[in-house]
Amino acid sequence: MSPAPARSNEPQTTRARLAAVITESRTIMRKDAGLNGELDRLPQMAWLLFLKAFDDLEKQRAVQQRDYRPILDDDLRWSSWAETNGRTGNALLTFVDGTLLPGLRELKGTGQATDPHDTLARVFQDVQNRMLSGHLLRELINQLDKVEFTNSDDIHTMAHLYESMLREMRDAAGDSGEFYTPRPLVRFVVGRIDPKPGERVLDPAAGTGGFLVESFEHMIAASDLTAAQVKAVKEGIRGIEKKPLPYLLCLVNLLLHGVDQPHVTGADALGFDPAEMQRTGVDVVVTTPPFGGEEEASILGNFPSAKRTSETVWLFLQAAMARLERSRTGRCAIVVPDSVLFDQGIGAKIKKDLLSRFNLHTVVRLPNGVFAPYTLIPSNVLFFEKGEQQPHVWFYEHPLPEGRKNYTKTKPLRYEEFAGCEAWWGGGTHAGREENEHAWKVAVSDIVAGGYNLDLRNPHPADGVTHRPPAELVAELIETEREILGLLEELQREIKDFSW
Repeated sequence: MSPAPARSNEPQTTRARLAAVITESRTIMRKDAGLNGELDRLPQMAWLLFLKAFDDLEKQRAVQQRDYRPILDDDLRWSSWAETNGRTGNALLTFVDGTLLPGLRELKGTGQATDPHDTLARVFQDVQNRMLSGHLLRELINQLDKVEFTNSDDIHTMAHLYESMLREMRDAAGDSGEFYTPRPLVRFVVGRIDPKPGERVLDPAAGTGGFLVESFEHMIAASDLTAAQVKAVKEGIRGIEKKPLPYLLCLVNLLLHGVDQPHVTGADALGFDPAEMQRTGVDVVVTTPPFGGEEEASILGNFPSAKRTSETVWLFLQAAMARLERSRTGRCAIVVPDSVLFDQGIGAKIKKDLLSRFNLHTVVRLPNGVFAPYTLIPSNVLFFEKGEQQPHVWFYEHPLPEGRKNYTKTKPLRYEEFAGCEAWWGGGTHAGREENEHAWKVAVSDIVAGGYNLDLRNPHPADGVTHRPPAELVAELIETEREILGLLEELQREIKDFSW
């Protein structure tokens, strides 16, 4: 018999250890009758992780600052109630449902957006413990207690593991009518907008924080940043999210990526009047607003009467312009549906306003299926910046991979596919751009003459295929149909005259 392989004495790697923690945690949650699928399991894990992370950071601040006073009372702190040999069973459920969560919801601070008491109260306003077994909840708490949020390796590794779980939850959420911007598109957009350390970066429809995390990582990628600059980067990351679950997930996402005091507001980004938006302005806006949403009348009152529309995406576009109004280097990348490009009603007025106050320099036309299978709405990215509108607007048609007709859930968009657009993009002034099979420019005077229509097709033939106006194609189709009907009538006469 062969000898059993020797057991390694080396300690488990951080990734293996934390992957085991997550695997066991999910196994525990699958046993609980109160949790059904990822849409229940990840939020349950998220609020527990949030409290663990918050407590670890509190303990770290207490060591670094002798006069630091913890935000939470002892009975609400993770290190008090979550200790390994603490409550279990019904006693634990009674504490969590009757003391912990109500106590967190009832926290009161100064009312300032950055007051941690108010932030915690907002985070837990709609949080519910969905686990029915206090014994399984104790097992889950014991597993999550193994994560050390003062350990940089643990934080980095947990961030990656958490993002993989977020992707699974997004897949599940897509079935219930919600969808999220694919990470490859987020990375491409942030790379083109190029936020700099010290700039204030806002996503007014933050969701689970994809644009904010990518912007943070983009800015701290430079190896020569000082501690003060890193702190400034963290303070410059801003988000607004009105839905409770994405808001909680966003906060945890930022905490795991090293933003230890996230400036994310739980509110409706459209619920501020333009003057307030300008006063709390930023330097960069990166966002994907909800497609096809409609806003209530009270929200519309925050916008000029001539540009009021219940369609959410138009309001977010106006809000983005207001937020950038006072920034000398203000710039925006916003993902929008095709309707924004061709709308010539109120949309034309908003596009006119955009071209009069900003420089719309690039429109990236994305292929069908980028958000598949959750929505098949064609989408685009508008890139604009403070400054005088230049004579031309550049368009870039991002192609599907060769041989593909669309993207799917199993074959999604990949970041590497943006290499051609990145090479063409040019520097900050966009100098050196040239037309090619994917890129072309349109005179602003032609856009104005066309009623501010931006739904412009690629005029360059690709692989011998000429892109023609839809009206011309329809007319040709009708003529072809007439010819076919004529041939069928002639064939019918031939059959009648034929003698068997």
